[in-house]
Amino acid sequence: MYAVFRSGGKQYRAAKGDVLRLEKIEGDEGSTVKFDEVLLVGEGSDIKVGSPTLSGSTVSGKVVRQGKSRKVTVVKFKRRKNYLRQGSHRQFFTEVEITGIGSAAKAATPKKAAAKPAAHKAAAKPAAHKEAAEKPAEKAVAPKKAAAKPAAHKVAAKKPAKKKAAKKVAAKKPAAKKAAIKKTASKKKAKKTAAKK
Repeated sequence: MYAVFRSGGKQYRAAKGDVLRLEKIEGDEGSTVKFDEVLLVGEGSDIKVGSPTLSGSTVSGKVVRQGKSRKVTVVKFKRRKNYLRQGSHRQFFTEVEITGIGSAAKAATPKKAAAKPAAHKAAAKPAAHKEAAEKPAEKAVAPKKAAAKPAAHKVAAKKPAKKKAAKKVAAKKPAAKKAAIKKTASKKKAKKTAAKK
């Protein structure tokens, strides 16, 4: 028999005797732990699934040890911004040995719930036939969409005009660069004269 339970925001599949490494749980080594958020209990083809959890089901275990995982380096870096932060992190964990799985007392409720959707599927089938009958009408609309496509080509024809404007801006850039070079040269001359004085 195995179970799927939730602990520390994660889900784990466990059977009796398994040793799992979970997110840190408060408790000393050798103490017992119970997990009430059981999502699934099963053995072979007999599986009970909760919605979202099975009421009355628990998974019990024994804390084997408390520890820290391996060190992970953390680097935050942004180029050209004089930003570098370095650190490290070690995540705490708890190793738990599963000692038992207590299944739910209510086994008939999932079967009743499964019977109702079958009735809904039967009722939904005629609606599917109606949708199939409406599809030819949608095909008649399709030629109108084809007529709308030439308008899209007209929009594409306007795009090269925007590129011409971009070329004009690119032509202006070298003049701006020359002006910037002249400014830096004048600043250097001013520094040299200040140094002479």
